[in-house]
Amino acid sequence: MYKIYTIEKKAEEKFLRKRAVDFDFSKFSKKEINDLIKNMRQTMKNAVPFGIGLSANQVGLDMRVFVAEIPQKGKKPKLYAIFNPEIVKKSEEKAVLEEGCLSVPGIWGNVERPAKITLAGFDKNQKKINFKVFGVLAAVFQHEVDHLNGVLFIDKAKETHKSAPEETAPEI
Repeated sequence: MYKIYTIEKKAEEKFLRKRAVDFDFSKFSKKEINDLIKNMRQTMKNAVPFGIGLSANQVGLDMRVFVAEIPQKGKKPKLYAIFNPEIVKKSEEKAVLEEGCLSVPGIWGNVERPAKITLAGFDKNQKKINFKVFGVLAAVFQHEVDHLNGVLFIDKAKETHKSAPEETAPEI
């Protein structure tokens, strides 16, 4: 498991606010990539409050990769591990959702984002992937891509408020 970087420490905030470098598949074995995904997922799941997305730079790794796993009522959640993600299309339609962040503990805020996006990237086997997503998943993907670009949700939130941590993630 990894340690989550937060804005509470100046050096960590500085790292969080810089653009992560592209993931170079040639520098990692399949096992190292699988271990990276496993460790990021475990770090995200063990966080309080429970995380539903985690970017590599949130755990001090300068690489463009994130994991996301959104609980769904009555279904096993799908784990997404996306390397070198890029938002290639955004809807004109907007949606406002309340967001929080493991790197910004105890702060929540409403963020307006495109309601639907198309995200391109690579899976763990360096295969090109494309997702057309909406709702909570679109917000999570945009939140994580922002992280990889050095942008935090508090930079986009209209207003923020403090909240006590919850033990579980929202379900969709």
